[in-house]
Amino acid sequence: MTTSVQLAAQFRAKAVEMSHAAEAAHLASALSCIDIVAALYHSVLRLDSKRPKWEDRDRFILSKGHAATALYAALAYKGFISEADLKTYGKVGSLLEEHPTPRLPGVEAATGSLGHGLPCGCGMALASRIKGQDYRSFVLMSDGECNEGSVWEAALFAAANRLGSLCAFVDFNKWQATGRSREVLALDPLVEKFRSFGWQVHEIDGHDHQQILAAVQGVSGANEKPTMVVAHTVKGKGVSFMEDDNNWHYRIPTADEVKKAKLELGVS
Repeated sequence: MTTSVQLAAQFRAKAVEMSHAAEAAHLASALSCIDIVAALYHSVLRLDSKRPKWEDRDRFILSKGHAATALYAALAYKGFISEADLKTYGKVGSLLEEHPTPRLPGVEAATGSLGHGLPCGCGMALASRIKGQDYRSFVLMSDGECNEGSVWEAALFAAANRLGSLCAFVDFNKWQATGRSREVLALDPLVEKFRSFGWQVHEIDGHDHQQILAAVQGVSGANEKPTMVVAHTVKGKGVSFMEDDNNWHYRIPTADEVKKAKLELGVS
């Protein structure tokens, strides 16, 4: 059986291939969060590709929609789309757009305009309580996205309404489009900020699958507090010549770089 760590390597290879084929940017942003996505889709999320609108499914929102290739690789793994569909990413008429939309099975919300995913997750978590259902809502945000006021309004709302079935991740890769996150706006102390807003907060290595899984264990509507996971990550993780190099926020890999990346990832 494929482990979540092996799955993450496969997802990274697919993301590199998709970026090259579609000449689409934001590859490094996808690579930084893939361990989180792989761990959740491998071991946590209750989903059924045959019933994409199943009422009791867990909800997952990729709020950092520019990392869509990470989500698309996961949707193919779970059978919502085919491996052949991945080759259409970024093509005219394809449902696999550069930012995900709910026209695609398995996608809960259109994301790309940052700051909207956590509010959507709040609404889904509140709906689960009102409807007496036990599904959980997971949101994956970027650290740069925490510049948005809507994130903090949603954080206050979630705590005030005791949305224990809500779990959010911050992919804390320390970069935004044009600079270091901490230099663009004063994010620090991020853990303490979410804790002061009334959240249960875990600070983890966002590439350690055991830590990822431990952080989400017990997420339930029975909890009094929503869960925030501040995940320290490396932009471009898994490909040595991309790691912590913000040029790969926009750069497109060449055919040779695709081969080098897949060799490093151990994926043929």
